[in-house]
Amino acid sequence: MSSQLQTVNTTKAPSAIGPYSQAIIANGFVFASGQIPVIPETGNIISEDVKEQTKQAIKNLTNVLEEANSSLSQVVKTTVFIKDMNDFSSINEIYAECFGSSRPARACVEVSRLPKDVKVEIEAIALISNAKI
Repeated sequence: MSSQLQTVNTTKAPSAIGPYSQAIIANGFVFASGQIPVIPETGNIISEDVKEQTKQAIKNLTNVLEEANSSLSQVVKTTVFIKDMNDFSSINEIYAECFGSSRPARACVEVSRLPKDVKVEIEAIALISNAKI
Protein backbone atom coordinates (compact mmCIF):
# COMPACT_ATOMS: atom_id res chain seq x y z
CA MET A 1 0.00 0.00 0.00
CA SER A 2 1.37 3.37 -1.01
CA SER A 3 1.72 6.15 1.50
CA GLN A 4 1.41 8.71 -1.30
CA LEU A 5 -1.45 11.17 -0.89
CA GLN A 6 -3.96 11.67 -3.69
CA THR A 7 -6.34 14.59 -3.97
CA VAL A 8 -10.00 13.98 -4.77
CA ASN A 9 -11.87 16.55 -6.81
CA THR A 10 -15.35 16.33 -8.36
CA THR A 11 -17.70 18.86 -9.88
CA LYS A 12 -20.58 16.84 -8.35
CA ALA A 13 -19.87 18.43 -4.96
CA PRO A 14 -19.18 22.03 -3.97
CA SER A 15 -15.67 23.30 -4.61
CA ALA A 16 -13.53 23.89 -1.57
CA ILE A 17 -14.09 27.40 -0.22
CA GLY A 18 -10.68 27.57 1.40
CA PRO A 19 -7.16 26.12 1.21
CA TYR A 20 -8.18 22.45 1.45
CA SER A 21 -9.29 19.54 -0.74
CA GLN A 22 -12.69 17.90 -1.06
CA ALA A 23 -10.95 14.73 0.09
CA ILE A 24 -7.58 13.03 0.34
CA ILE A 25 -6.83 9.37 -0.31
CA ALA A 26 -4.15 7.82 1.89
CA ASN A 27 -3.32 4.20 2.72
CA GLY A 28 -6.60 2.69 1.56
CA PHE A 29 -8.82 5.34 3.14
CA VAL A 30 -10.53 8.46 1.86
CA PHE A 31 -10.70 11.39 4.26
CA ALA A 32 -13.60 13.54 3.07
CA SER A 33 -13.78 17.17 4.12
CA GLY A 34 -16.98 18.44 5.66
CA GLN A 35 -19.79 18.76 3.16
CA ILE A 36 -22.43 21.43 3.49
CA PRO A 37 -25.83 21.68 1.75
CA VAL A 38 -24.65 23.67 -1.24
CA ILE A 39 -25.97 22.76 -4.67
CA PRO A 40 -22.78 22.26 -6.72
CA GLU A 41 -24.21 23.61 -9.97
CA THR A 42 -25.41 26.92 -8.50
CA GLY A 43 -23.41 27.45 -5.31
CA ASN A 44 -26.68 28.12 -3.47
CA ILE A 45 -27.85 26.59 -0.20
CA ILE A 46 -30.60 24.02 -0.95
CA SER A 47 -33.11 25.58 1.51
CA GLU A 48 -33.49 26.64 5.12
CA ASP A 49 -35.09 23.29 6.03
CA VAL A 50 -32.69 21.21 8.14
CA LYS A 51 -33.88 17.91 6.62
CA GLU A 52 -33.28 19.19 3.08
CA GLN A 53 -29.91 20.54 4.16
CA THR A 54 -28.97 17.16 5.62
CA LYS A 55 -30.00 15.33 2.43
CA GLN A 56 -27.93 17.71 0.28
CA ALA A 57 -24.88 17.49 2.56
CA ILE A 58 -25.03 13.68 2.38
CA LYS A 59 -25.56 13.80 -1.40
CA ASN A 60 -22.42 15.95 -1.71
CA LEU A 61 -20.52 13.59 0.59
CA THR A 62 -21.69 10.61 -1.47
CA ASN A 63 -20.43 12.24 -4.67
CA VAL A 64 -17.01 12.92 -3.13
CA LEU A 65 -16.78 9.32 -1.88
CA GLU A 66 -17.80 7.93 -5.28
CA GLU A 67 -15.09 10.00 -6.97
CA ALA A 68 -12.64 8.27 -4.61
CA ASN A 69 -14.08 4.82 -5.47
CA SER A 70 -15.88 4.51 -2.15
CA SER A 71 -19.45 4.85 -0.89
CA LEU A 72 -21.57 5.50 2.19
CA SER A 73 -21.51 1.77 2.92
CA GLN A 74 -17.70 1.98 3.22
CA VAL A 75 -17.74 4.83 5.75
CA VAL A 76 -16.10 3.93 9.06
CA LYS A 77 -16.44 7.31 10.86
CA THR A 78 -18.41 10.51 10.46
CA THR A 79 -18.49 13.78 12.28
CA VAL A 80 -21.72 15.74 12.11
CA PHE A 81 -21.59 19.42 12.97
CA ILE A 82 -24.96 21.01 13.70
CA LYS A 83 -25.89 24.59 14.44
CA ASP A 84 -28.71 23.70 16.86
CA MET A 85 -28.88 20.51 18.92
CA ASN A 86 -32.67 20.84 18.79
CA ASP A 87 -32.35 19.68 15.15
CA PHE A 88 -30.64 16.45 16.23
CA SER A 89 -33.66 14.18 15.71
CA SER A 90 -34.48 15.63 12.27
CA ILE A 91 -30.87 15.29 11.14
CA ASN A 92 -30.67 11.80 12.63
CA GLU A 93 -33.81 10.74 10.73
CA ILE A 94 -32.33 11.72 7.36
CA TYR A 95 -28.88 10.40 8.29
CA ALA A 96 -30.35 6.97 9.12
CA GLU A 97 -32.40 6.97 5.92
CA CYS A 98 -29.34 7.78 3.77
CA PHE A 99 -26.90 5.43 5.49
CA GLY A 100 -29.38 2.54 5.58
CA SER A 101 -28.00 -0.50 7.39
CA SER A 102 -24.50 1.05 7.61
CA ARG A 103 -23.75 2.25 11.09
CA PRO A 104 -20.35 3.96 11.07
CA ALA A 105 -18.85 5.37 14.24
CA ARG A 106 -20.01 8.97 14.65
CA ALA A 107 -19.60 12.12 16.64
CA CYS A 108 -22.23 14.86 16.57
CA VAL A 109 -21.42 18.27 17.97
CA GLU A 110 -23.25 21.57 18.15
CA VAL A 111 -21.24 24.52 16.88
CA SER A 112 -21.96 28.23 17.00
CA ARG A 113 -21.57 28.77 13.27
CA LEU A 114 -20.90 26.87 10.04
CA PRO A 115 -19.71 28.06 6.61
CA LYS A 116 -22.39 30.03 4.73
CA ASP A 117 -24.47 29.90 7.93
CA VAL A 118 -25.83 26.43 7.09
CA LYS A 119 -27.40 24.19 9.72
CA VAL A 120 -25.36 21.02 9.14
CA GLU A 121 -21.96 19.87 7.90
CA ILE A 122 -20.82 16.24 7.62
CA GLU A 123 -17.31 14.85 7.18
CA ALA A 124 -16.29 11.20 6.81
CA ILE A 125 -13.51 8.66 6.72
CA ALA A 126 -14.16 5.68 4.46
CA LEU A 127 -12.42 2.64 3.02
CA ILE A 128 -11.63 2.58 -0.69
CA SER A 129 -11.27 -0.45 -2.89
CA ASN A 130 -9.00 0.90 -5.62
CA ALA A 131 -8.11 4.54 -5.99
CA LYS A 132 -8.98 5.64 -9.51
CA ILE A 133 -7.25 9.00 -9.29
